[in-house]
Formats: sequence, C-alpha cells, structure tokens
Amino acid sequence: MEEYVKLNSENGIGTIEFFHPQSNSLPNHILEKLANTITDAGKDDEIKVIIIKSKGERAFCAGASFDELVAIDNKATGKQFFSGFANVINAARKCPKFIIGRIQGKAVGGGVGMASATDYCFATRFSSVKLSELAIGIGPFVVGPAVERKVGNSAFSSMTINATKWFDASWAREKGLYTEVFDTTEEMDMEIKKLASTLSLSNPEAMEGLKKIMWEGTDHWDTLLIERAENSGELVLSDFTKKAIERFKTK
Repeated sequence: MEEYVKLNSENGIGTIEFFHPQSNSLPNHILEKLANTITDAGKDDEIKVIIIKSKGERAFCAGASFDELVAIDNKATGKQFFSGFANVINAARKCPKFIIGRIQGKAVGGGVGMASATDYCFATRFSSVKLSELAIGIGPFVVGPAVERKVGNSAFSSMTINATKWFDASWAREKGLYTEVFDTTEEMDMEIKKLASTLSLSNPEAMEGLKKIMWEGTDHWDTLLIERAENSGELVLSDFTKKAIERFKTK
C-alpha cells in the first residue's frame, strides 16, 4: 500500500488516519499533510471532536524517515524537515477541538511527540515508547516541549538520556502520556467511540475554552519549535549523526 493521510467525518467525529509502509514513519510530505489535515478539521463546523490514529497493529509511528534524514545535505533542508514535526504539534496545539489519540502499538521519537500533542490519549499494552534521537546523534529537541508538558521533566529526561530503552505502556500511563491503557485494540476502540460520541454532543464553545486553558503557556511554541528544528537540522549534518543513522538503518 502507498502512504496516505485521510480524514473521515461522521456524526460530528473527525478521524484522521495516516499510514506509511515503513512502520508508519513520517517523511516530510506526510508531516505536511498531517498538519494541514488537523488544521482543516479544526475549521470544519461539522466536526466536534478529532481522533488521530495510524493504520496497522504493530507500530503507531516509527518517527522520522531515516531515508530522508540521510538525504539531508544542508541546513535549510534540515530545518525544513524537522519543522514538519513542529508544524504537526503546533497544529494540534492550536486546533480548537479536543484531539483523542489512538496508540495501538510502539511509538518512537516523533510518534511520541504526536501522542503528547493529543488532549486525551488511549493506548494498548503493546504501546511502548522510546525517544531514540540521542542514539543517532541528535536529540528530541522539537518534540521535547510536548513530551515534557505531558510527562514532566524527570520522565522526559529519563527517556532522552536512555535513548535505546523502551518504556512500556504502564510507565507511560503512570507518567501521564497515556490516559487509559487496554489489553486489546477492541477494548480500546470501544472506549474511544464512547468518549468521542459523548464529546460530539458537548458544547463546542465550552470545549474550545477548556482547550485554551489546558494549553496555556505554550503560545511561544510557534517560535520555539522552529528554533529547535533549526538546531536539529544542523546536528543531522554532522559526520557523527550520518554514521549513526546508517548503523541504525542496517540493524
């Protein structure tokens, strides 16, 4: 199957689904489509609540596309690539509708950032998380503010420093990244449907006002995350990072 991002709207619920054959990794054009789709759904008066999900069972999102990371050969391209993650997080942050996350499997790097940018996040027990950026010579600079906002500085630091460790779904729930964790996707989907249906009948103005309160203190992220993207774009050009990425790809 070819990669895609699609939006389905039904009964006031907008479901955004993305797919990439490489474990739902995120090349730049997918990131751009995700950001635009979140923004469009936020402007659609027929949509009252949004669900973000990926296709498949094993992986929610493998994070950055290694093929594109290796291909980056100048600062401008590097900044543009990492700005894709910034734009998705900022689109979710500024979206006036509540966003429900559906995490059915493992999430890495940018995938953890996406989960952190949702307002209420469901997961299965298979949904371990990892911030692997330091292991390839960079760091979770762009997704960092979103992850730290959810899990706190101590947990974020642990994930950042121990970049090869998978932190299980129970740990992620304990730290606040996940709100609820289920044994099966079927159980999770039942609860997602129940919450989304309830929210679709709730007062849109009240939900928008609550979301603004929940995201207070993040207005500077429009600038901050792009600055972080520029920093990452420079680091990815180093010989250390290039070689580390190549080693990762051959594993």
